[in-house]
Amino acid sequence: MAQSCLFCRIVRGELPGERLYEDDEVIIIRDIAPAAPQHLLVIPRRHLGSLNEVGVEDEALLGRMVLAAVRQARDQGLTMRGYRLVMNCGRDAGQGVEHLHLHVLGGRQLGPIA
Repeated sequence: MAQSCLFCRIVRGELPGERLYEDDEVIIIRDIAPAAPQHLLVIPRRHLGSLNEVGVEDEALLGRMVLAAVRQARDQGLTMRGYRLVMNCGRDAGQGVEHLHLHVLGGRQLGPIA
């Protein structure tokens, strides 16, 4: 899966992505189909298909993803008005790419979640 995974290919530099941040465990890019004026994706470099594949050994990675998202939200000027962090798990939940990722959404008033 990792060889053909869209996000793995972006992580490896085989496909373009506007990188806003990167470290040894995660990258942050702009979403190419934004659902808000600011729509960023926090993507782990290591392939994990979804939250269903996360184990206790991934606790630090999940924390790093959230902290990187918060830092980037601050850098993008989203903290004054607010922002939303979203992780979808599975097709029915709206997960479009089978690689764990965290959405950062902001830049306008967001409606309530159902």
